[in-house]
Amino acid sequence: MAALQTATLLVLLVLCLPGSSHCFKPLFSFSGNSSTHLGITVTAVLRKTAEVCRAIAESEGRDFDLKIDDSLSVSKVQRACSSTGTSSIISTVIFHTSLANMYFSNAKVDVVFALSEEHHFDDETFEGGRDVILAGISAVKASVKQENFVAGRWTLGRICHTLQDFYSHSNWVELGNSAPYSALIKPDVPLQNLAGLTTPTCRNCTGEDCSDNLLPELLQQGLLTSGYFNIFSSAKPEGKCSHGGTFDMTSRRDPVGGINKDDTEASHGSLHHRAANLAINATMDLLEDIRVAVGDQNFLRLMGLSQSSVLCFVIDTTGSMSDDIAEAKRVSFSIIDSKRGTQQEPSAYILVPFNDPGFGPLLMTTDADLFKASINKLDANGGGDIPELCLSGLQLALTAAPPSSEIFVFTDAPAKDAHLKTTIIALIESTKSVVTFMLTGTVSSRRRRRGLQGGRSRSLSEADAQLYRDLSQASGGQSIEVTKTDLSLATTVIEDASTSGVVTVFQAVRSPGKPENFTFLVDGSIKNLTAYITGVSSLTFSLTSSTGVSQSSSESSGPLGSFTTVGNLRRFTFNTDNQTGSWEISINSNDPYSLKVTGQSSVNFIYNLVEAHEGAHGDFSLKEGRVLTGGNASLLVSVTGGDTMKVTDVALVEGSGSREVNGSLQSVGSGNYLVTVNGVPEGAFVLRLRGEDSTTSRSTTTSSSFQRQGSTQIRTSSISVTAQANTTTTEPGTTISVPFTVSITTNGVVNDSASGTFTVRATNDRSYTSTSPTTVSIAAGSGGKANGTVTLTVPASAASGTDVTLTIEAENAATSDTNYAVLRLSVVAKVTDFTRPVCQAASVSDICPSSSSLCGSSQWEFSANLTDGINGTGIQSVTVRQGNGTLNTSMMTGAGGENITVISYSASCCSQTVEVVAVDGAGNVGTCVGQARLTVHTTVPSVNTTAAVNTTAVATTTSRGHTFTTSQFLLTSVVMSLLWK
Repeated sequence: MAALQTATLLVLLVLCLPGSSHCFKPLFSFSGNSSTHLGITVTAVLRKTAEVCRAIAESEGRDFDLKIDDSLSVSKVQRACSSTGTSSIISTVIFHTSLANMYFSNAKVDVVFALSEEHHFDDETFEGGRDVILAGISAVKASVKQENFVAGRWTLGRICHTLQDFYSHSNWVELGNSAPYSALIKPDVPLQNLAGLTTPTCRNCTGEDCSDNLLPELLQQGLLTSGYFNIFSSAKPEGKCSHGGTFDMTSRRDPVGGINKDDTEASHGSLHHRAANLAINATMDLLEDIRVAVGDQNFLRLMGLSQSSVLCFVIDTTGSMSDDIAEAKRVSFSIIDSKRGTQQEPSAYILVPFNDPGFGPLLMTTDADLFKASINKLDANGGGDIPELCLSGLQLALTAAPPSSEIFVFTDAPAKDAHLKTTIIALIESTKSVVTFMLTGTVSSRRRRRGLQGGRSRSLSEADAQLYRDLSQASGGQSIEVTKTDLSLATTVIEDASTSGVVTVFQAVRSPGKPENFTFLVDGSIKNLTAYITGVSSLTFSLTSSTGVSQSSSESSGPLGSFTTVGNLRRFTFNTDNQTGSWEISINSNDPYSLKVTGQSSVNFIYNLVEAHEGAHGDFSLKEGRVLTGGNASLLVSVTGGDTMKVTDVALVEGSGSREVNGSLQSVGSGNYLVTVNGVPEGAFVLRLRGEDSTTSRSTTTSSSFQRQGSTQIRTSSISVTAQANTTTTEPGTTISVPFTVSITTNGVVNDSASGTFTVRATNDRSYTSTSPTTVSIAAGSGGKANGTVTLTVPASAASGTDVTLTIEAENAATSDTNYAVLRLSVVAKVTDFTRPVCQAASVSDICPSSSSLCGSSQWEFSANLTDGINGTGIQSVTVRQGNGTLNTSMMTGAGGENITVISYSASCCSQTVEVVAVDGAGNVGTCVGQARLTVHTTVPSVNTTAAVNTTAVATTTSRGHTFTTSQFLLTSVVMSLLWK
């Protein structure tokens, strides 16, 4: 295993050296002249998303004014797809985050599958490359079927990489093709004209000029080839093309040179932009295939096109929690009922019950009524001893919820699984989700637990409560401690969080507490400003506006706003939305406290830690785990809410102190900034961003400067944990091995002479059987590293489309330092059905008048038999994609024993075309199109009319009172069109 890991590191090093480009650049092209996988993916997603929104708008009779061209941006598409007015707050954070999931997983292919020919269409592995794409498409559809959209996005990004590489690595462009190769995403269409293993494909380049190195006879015969690539050996079949580049050893062997179009400086760099455009169109075709299979609304959910985040509750269901459960029902029902059908409706609903000895099952759904029914069924009873499995339930929620979600935990008991604390913090940091605890067991008016012998109190000790405070602080959430009687007053924070466009303007924690003055900047885009302060009852505060007006905590209502106190929470609601500029809040307390200021605004940001790969052609990939103490940190920051926002300052601000570490900025286009922070000191930090609206006039009274702050803490560690599975998907009933490496670092660099022993914890959110070493030891002379392996066994009963999150942690002997790696694996059953449903015996009855003025009084009908064959997975859904009629289905058994779905469709003659989509259990799609028959009236001389009718009227066809002779019908009707795609 050590040899394998060393080889992998060597591969990554070589691929990041100058001239070693092995695909379209993953994320950035600093020259600005070349397309990247990020740009290709985002362009395709924006275009296809806009197309779907346009189709929905047209079907609903709404206008759609957005022009679908190269000027599309996330904010333009989000606003055009929104049915709210242009003056409403439009949040693009979820859309941005979903796009980031896709392009980061796209870029990760160059790390995980660096030398996999089929993942890059190298070495003429066209069948293998297509298998990768088809398996990925099936996995995406299976994930969407389970409403597991996050896992679907990660898989979608990976297969987009392989598909896009085809156009850069093959000679498809050189063959003169102007459309994508559709067979790559259609399993029942054979790959044709592939160059054989012994067929020569290239000749030597002329010096550095490789523009004419493909053999003329290859192009004349239209044969498809791709370049060979190897960083260790020059071996390749006789006469074959190479990929090209400095570290492609095969390109030094005759025929020398290469054919890749990865960037404008590549061997065939003059064709780079044509290849990139084809890759965009091919990605759009792939997205269209998924769209047809899952439906428009699920497709938009997969893309992350949502205004609001999920509504996520983790609820203790033991005996004393009946009041808490009732309040969770009340507030969730209120949110659902008030926002249903609006842009504010939660994008999904997640419910995780827990007690002792169990937790779960997890409910994740987009069906509000199903969520209401499930939470209605919760019953407070039992529980055994007082501590409950709170963190196990929270772990399920963190891995199921989309990144940057708000999660609310209701409990009045200690955590029996407190050993999961570091795992929960790792998942919080990885997902950037905010966790708020509603604790009803910490104050003096504690109720005794019902049903416990001896009347043992379900109270939280200070240590128990501190565990929850630590977790909420790590996430940027709050630990609200309140009586059960007053819980309904505290749940207003849930309603606040469920509105769209919530941004964090400022937050700070002081533990231990001390009197301190805090300043924050309010810009003109912010509405509904609210401040939350948690602390002991003796805490006091005062607020001063940008105009110098003050209000103290002795005034529950004053010139600046009003506040309420419930338990340890003070909630201050600002009176006005137009007091922009610098505000100050002074807090006086020597006990621990927290401060958070939020509002609603379209202007926000997302960020991700990335790892730099050095070299002139270097790039970045997503970094898992913590920033290394004393080392440099790189972040990709994306500003949301408009194309005119300019970032001027990014800094890491100490979470519980006053230290700041400024970062350097580099714009990489489309509102994205690469931020570098040098020498990050030990500690926990949050990211603060400041900027300006470049369109705001200096003469305006509205402040153009804005400030936003990240919620999740960014912690440092001197331990490095890296883990990489050789696959990102696994089948039910199989075991996967995940090698990992633990190392000790000094100032961000592995310390070769260090030694030590580390505790290892490997956990997964599905409770699948797993093995791992309990410790690893770094021995002297081992290069400062130790290796281990985790195994994970997926049960045979696991549903296809689910996923499992594996967290591997390493902690030093002093228990003072921890780091982790988080891996997400998709569980996908092996697909053997690649045959699309077949439409048979289609027919149209009745005839529509040709005159549009008469269409409303007539009907037409379409019928057909759909089958997936005797060995297929069966037709799972039949829907009308185009048409405004009524569809009915019934089942029957065919002569060969196959199941047949009989469809009957009827519609007004004003809607004369129907497109029916059939999807089988494997996600294969068949499309059947029917068209109404029309009458065409002809003028016949009156003297011959009677005779003509008498001599030709052998049989007649009647439709809604209109009668035609058979011969006239055959001559004048437009026959039903049956198109099978």
